[in-house]
Amino acid sequence: MRKFFRKAVCIVVYKKDKDKIEYLLLKRSKHWVGWEFPKGGIDEGETKKEAAIREVCEETGLEIRKLNSHSMKGKYLYPKVFKDRPDIIGQTYKLFSAEVIDGKIKIDKKESSGYKWFSFKEAIKKLTWPDQKKCLKYVNKKVVK
Repeated sequence: MRKFFRKAVCIVVYKKDKDKIEYLLLKRSKHWVGWEFPKGGIDEGETKKEAAIREVCEETGLEIRKLNSHSMKGKYLYPKVFKDRPDIIGQTYKLFSAEVIDGKIKIDKKESSGYKWFSFKEAIKKLTWPDQKKCLKYVNKKVVK
């Protein structure tokens, strides 16, 4: 069986309220448990931008006010082989950020068990994976001006 990396997008979701910026983290429950940003694979025939919009909608139910594509990309190995992805050893990703309109969040219960809005300082401590901490630092520099 050929092993390969799944192509994906990672989206740092945030909202602004006056001078306050908060980042949305999802409590992951599928494949592992911890805090992360919305992310997911790019479907066949879909652009990276379309995948980012779809993933935000599927995983949060929120409406995007502004979507930004960033030059940052990454690659990581899965911590183990997943039964539903036996031929995939990890993911490559393209980073996006999405400012959303505050509203009722509808998480995908198959993937996440909860969510919470965090300040930058809180979010950087909560995120499980180093790659996502790098993504948050990168986007925070662009958002806070």
